Amino acid sequence: MKSVNNGHRFDKNGWIYLHIEGGPYQRGVAHGKLIVDEFRNMWDSNAFVTFFDQGMDWDFFIQSSNKIFKPYIKKHFPEYLEEMRGIADGLSAAGFHRSLDDVIAWNGMMVLVEYWWPSVRHKHLSHPHTREGFPGSERCSAFIAVGDATKNGKIVLAHNTFDQFVNGQNNRVILSIKPTQGHSILMQTTPGYIWSGTDFFVTSGGFLGSETTIGGFMPYKVGSPIFCRIRKAMQYANKLDDFETFLLKDNTGGYANSWIFGDTNTNEIMRIELGLKYWNTEKTRNGFFIGFNAPYDSKIRNLECKNTGFSDIRRHQGARHVRLTQLINEYYGKIDIATGKRILADHYDVYLHKINPCSRTVDSHYELDDRAFMSQASRPKPYQPRGAVDGKVIDSDIARKMSFWARWGNSSGMSFDANKFCDKHIQWDYLRPWLNDRPSQPWTLFSFNESRVKSAKRTRKKNKRSTPRKTSRKHKIPKTKI
Repeated sequence: MKSVNNGHRFDKNGWIYLHIEGGPYQRGVAHGKLIVDEFRNMWDSNAFVTFFDQGMDWDFFIQSSNKIFKPYIKKHFPEYLEEMRGIADGLSAAGFHRSLDDVIAWNGMMVLVEYWWPSVRHKHLSHPHTREGFPGSERCSAFIAVGDATKNGKIVLAHNTFDQFVNGQNNRVILSIKPTQGHSILMQTTPGYIWSGTDFFVTSGGFLGSETTIGGFMPYKVGSPIFCRIRKAMQYANKLDDFETFLLKDNTGGYANSWIFGDTNTNEIMRIELGLKYWNTEKTRNGFFIGFNAPYDSKIRNLECKNTGFSDIRRHQGARHVRLTQLINEYYGKIDIATGKRILADHYDVYLHKINPCSRTVDSHYELDDRAFMSQASRPKPYQPRGAVDGKVIDSDIARKMSFWARWGNSSGMSFDANKFCDKHIQWDYLRPWLNDRPSQPWTLFSFNESRVKSAKRTRKKNKRSTPRKTSRKHKIPKTKI
């Protein structure tokens, strides 16, 4: 374990567990110091891939971030401005000199590249044309269930992230935050983020949440950055409706998602399909919501999106729409942590009617898919290094302990060997320097401020060895609770 003022980290089963606490600047400094090596590698790979895919270097996006993000953050989110300033100073103190502007742009990278840039890109073209297809913002499979749908009637939430491997391989941080104000948070995230990005979290207020992106989403306007709005919701929401309030305020359309939240205090779940002009909110204490990268809401799907794949089972959205519904119905009334893990690991292809790990399965594998049934230039390519890079499951019981189960590498445990992949698919060889191996890893339970519990256990063992039995009984050290 490595410790600094206001924070510590340890590595376990492919994950980096990072705990930070204190005021905004102090916890930010601890974050930056403890994550510097991973951030440096990530920064270099992002600079390469951004220019390769967009034709504009990363400095261009940093300068753009100063115009579209920074003024809103300074005015409306001073707490998070200071936290990001702390991250930059922590990175610099540890030997990788970064500025506040760098960290702001890093937190807004997905919005900058996938939402803002497509909305203004035509202004930078020397002549109109359509560039090669970009994989777009379609990520993740998820479900949340409660009431008759679950084994004990309480909430169960499951989610896996799929992304381009060169980006998704960075989402291996379990971040535990104890702020001086608001609720404590345990979430999956990326080095240097003040938010989750993959959006899987639990808070000390009794809330848990996740999302799946809405594919084919088009509109964007400058406004309040999503990474500040969702972080504020995690930290300060005291009821489910607060999540809607925080997300809607100065909404930009950037990172349009189907958000799913649960309240363990009331045993109620909620889905917010959030576009730009349109949104739809539903709640229930008995049933489920699924996420598969296409919106149910007809206005969002038809007026703000293009070609969502909602009903097309050749596409990953339509296929997972069907398969997740089938699986929830199959396990209805029995859903728990164990079934959540099985659902995330599912490899049944509803288009070909067989077990076939590919882009269409819940546990997504573009790297194994020849894309024989999809040939649009705007879609991901055959054997693209893209797909599921993790799995996470939580229920009400462990949520109250600020814990969740997580598996790094792939939801089903399949491994990825970067060199073997690039040798076999030389069209992706340019990514070889930036791709990491992901060996099979076990499911692991993580808890808030976990090393504190481990430290207390070591203290108890030490006292047992060094203290006479009679004295030990008299001065018994109580169990640490979290």
